[in-house]
Amino acid sequence: MTATGTASPPTLPTARRITGVGLATASGVAVAVQSRINGELGVRLADGIAAAVLSFGVGLLVLLVLVPATPAGRRGLVALRAGLADGALRPWQCLGGACGALFVAAQGLTVGALGVAVFTVAAVAGQSGSSLLVDRAGLGPAGRQPVTPNRLVGAALTVLAVVLAVGGRLGDPGTLGLALLPLLAGVGVAWQQAMNGRVRATTGSALAATLVNFAVGTAVLLAAFVVEVAVRGLPGGGLPAEPWLYLGGPVGIVFIAVAAAVVRFTGVLLLGLATIAGQVVGAALLDVALPTTASHPGVHTLLGAALTLFAALLAALGPPARG
Repeated sequence: MTATGTASPPTLPTARRITGVGLATASGVAVAVQSRINGELGVRLADGIAAAVLSFGVGLLVLLVLVPATPAGRRGLVALRAGLADGALRPWQCLGGACGALFVAAQGLTVGALGVAVFTVAAVAGQSGSSLLVDRAGLGPAGRQPVTPNRLVGAALTVLAVVLAVGGRLGDPGTLGLALLPLLAGVGVAWQQAMNGRVRATTGSALAATLVNFAVGTAVLLAAFVVEVAVRGLPGGGLPAEPWLYLGGPVGIVFIAVAAAVVRFTGVLLLGLATIAGQVVGAALLDVALPTTASHPGVHTLLGAALTLFAALLAALGPPARG
């Protein structure tokens, strides 16, 4: 009990937090792989929105088969309907997929020009900063989380990491403009994780929460694609034959399901930081091992990635999440 007579929320078990951080880090590597896949698909189709529709659409089709086929998925759908009916879950809390749609669209629109590493550094800068606000507001299932000096400095350092990562291209206004899109998409990721965590807490099923995310995201992207076709016409590129270019959606299922499952143990910020670590490591390895025309990371980009990892570690040294 505190001096005012109110009970402090219990600290979540360390083992669960460590497991959650490990899973989130692995899912971050998956996000880097997804960025490369969707970025390449956007280049092949000559249309980032079309690539995002395909990515989300394939993921949605997988989930429409998988969720009803599993007992946990069916129970989750029943609980989702009940939660919406009795007000335990508000309709706006089911809209996390809209931010996921923005993130995947940003992959298709910018990775081909920026490379995975620069895209990732820009996205995680937005994500780390917005995670502070989301945790402070208590939007996630773990409730309010403190904004400590370590976390504040860590978030600020990730913004500096973006400037450093694109430092070699400061003379190219087009690159700087493109980097703003993943930055904004990263801002939405924190809210997406919080909302998906709320849906998971209500339904008791990470698969059901992931299905809601993909259904909303696909609807948003289809609406955007219809507008784009009305204005510009159909994409000029044909559908590529390589099967791996259609795996962005299934990879996204892994990331969304893991995030929805572990956010109640970690809080949004720690989840975001662990995901960031995985994204940065995965992005740097991809750009070094499998470079594309746009993804030959120079010293500035690698230093920016290193600074992002340092910032994530610094912020993670703050107090544990409480639930």
